[in-house]
Amino acid sequence: MIQLSDHFNYKRLLRFTLPSIIMLVFTSIYGVVDGFFVSNFVGKTPFAAVNFIMPFLMILGCAGFMFGTGGGALIAITMGTGNGKKANELFSLVVYTSSACGIALALFGFLFLRPAASFMGADGQLLEDCVTYGRVILLAIPFYVLQYEFQCLFSTAGKPSFGLGITIAAGLTNIIFDTLFVAVFRWGLEGAAAATALSQFIGGFVPLCYFGRKNTSLLRLVKCRFDGNALVKVCTNGSSELMNNISMSVVSMLYNIQLMKYAGEDGVAAYGVLMYVSLVFQAIFLGYSVGTAPIISYHHGAGNHSELKGLLKKSLSLTGIFSILMLTAGQTLSGPLSVLFAGYDEGLLIITTRAFTIFSFSFLFSGTAIFGSSFFTALGNGIISALISFLRTFVFQCATVLTFPLFWKLDGIWLSTVAAEILAAIVTILFLLGKRKKYHY
Repeated sequence: MIQLSDHFNYKRLLRFTLPSIIMLVFTSIYGVVDGFFVSNFVGKTPFAAVNFIMPFLMILGCAGFMFGTGGGALIAITMGTGNGKKANELFSLVVYTSSACGIALALFGFLFLRPAASFMGADGQLLEDCVTYGRVILLAIPFYVLQYEFQCLFSTAGKPSFGLGITIAAGLTNIIFDTLFVAVFRWGLEGAAAATALSQFIGGFVPLCYFGRKNTSLLRLVKCRFDGNALVKVCTNGSSELMNNISMSVVSMLYNIQLMKYAGEDGVAAYGVLMYVSLVFQAIFLGYSVGTAPIISYHHGAGNHSELKGLLKKSLSLTGIFSILMLTAGQTLSGPLSVLFAGYDEGLLIITTRAFTIFSFSFLFSGTAIFGSSFFTALGNGIISALISFLRTFVFQCATVLTFPLFWKLDGIWLSTVAAEILAAIVTILFLLGKRKKYHY
């Protein structure tokens, strides 16, 4: 069994992070399956509606990433100091607090679902489809928050493989019920939403039961007192991941507005295909970052500077290799994946294929900023981590998507993501160089 205190060579690093990578990739894939069933069995407008309202729903659920990454770093650092009892209390505080937040976010979602969809420009049938899909998903938001959170915390608990098993179970739940509810029973958007909600329930509730009783992991739920200072540290340190997900969702809304202007519903549907596939590809970077974070935090807390230096060097090398492989895959699969989602509509297929060919160059640069942000979160520097995420997912994206279409119209929207990722990679490298003496890596 691999321990956080071990020395990590490339083989051991990949073995430890592989369950987290597969876990997040699998989570993304069953989201893709959801889109496939809606697009091919319900229709183009409902498919556009799912992608139109999804950013709003993801904003509500991404609080789980904040608690998971911020809490995971603090818990791992505490474990590195040898205080296991305190680590369990912090873990419990994070889980209890996030559960309460999930309920509050679900109530907020019900109040603002229709106004949010309308504000983004949805009307007529598109608006009604957004509300129909969103209302069902909102029932599972508390478990959606926990699912994201536990995906981060399983590695900290030393059980990444068990976390992978839970994610596979949740994914299979979604796929099976999508097939039944949408393809067989023909329940339309409500069926697709119900399948997703059930998968989120599995992903959040089963880990809650596991950690709520005696188990073989490094963590379990115990009685704890409210610790405002610890929660502030958790939220501050995890704010980069929260900012990253909120910014991505807000930017997705902006993209949808721009696409409605330049290409109508076909543009929104094409962007939905890109986002599905992008989530799968970037899940590799996210999974690796989530998997390495507790290792980095542990060795930082233990003062093992040589191990920290080695982890950074190996991680940047692996990220570079992943990036080249993803660009190659994106260029090779642009046609087949476009046909999979949009083969039934010639106009939509042309837009999607063209978009994919341009957009896939962003994979060459996105991994640097994703890992860099996670690296600083693991070191307890939430400010730099949040700044990298904010610049990457909000500032650079907004600036480019608003200006590039003025020169290159629809192609400018796809190019804007590539440009934003290049700028974010440059900023990340500058921060890594600037802070190397402080953290001794």
